[in-house]
Amino acid sequence: MPSSKTLIRKVSDKMDHSGPRVIAEFGPGEGCHTREIAKRMRPDSHLLLFEIDTELCDHLRKQFANDPRVSVHNDDCVKLPEVLSKKGLAHCDYVVSGIPFSILDKAKKREILDHTHAVLAPETHSAFIIYQVTNELRTRGHCDHFARAESEWCLRNVPPMFVTKFFKTHAQKPLNGHHKNGNGSGNGSGIIGTGAR
Repeated sequence: MPSSKTLIRKVSDKMDHSGPRVIAEFGPGEGCHTREIAKRMRPDSHLLLFEIDTELCDHLRKQFANDPRVSVHNDDCVKLPEVLSKKGLAHCDYVVSGIPFSILDKAKKREILDHTHAVLAPETHSAFIIYQVTNELRTRGHCDHFARAESEWCLRNVPPMFVTKFFKTHAQKPLNGHHKNGNGSGNGSGIIGTGAR
């Protein structure tokens, strides 16, 4: 079933659009998350969509034909580093994914995760954001090469989903003992395990 409005909002809330961003989305499907991300992005941001289904790619290209910020790639998401290089982009600020990692074999899973980690900018906001039925990427240590993670449970979706944000770097140390929450910090209600992995 398509993602609920609640899930779409929770995923999009994990991104900070206060500056120009480079965002990649793995498995956008018909574009329900894509539309929300594009609505929030600045005019100078980039959104790269990776979809292996040809018909869905055609649908996405038609849907975003008038938005120069959005590019659709009918290719495996492991090609993200190559696509970034061709576009002259050094890094991604965010990578968003709804592809079901639980059904991928171990080698494929590791390849995607390693490529994703490598392309993320070395900034405190940069993150890999996933929405999944299981939270195995976190609980089974598949993403231990990320600096830290935060998970949130979204019950208002069929099926219910974990929304997990894996950060590229550690958070900046608070000044004078005060912690300042940034956009998408995930420290609101519904958080089920914040901080270091």
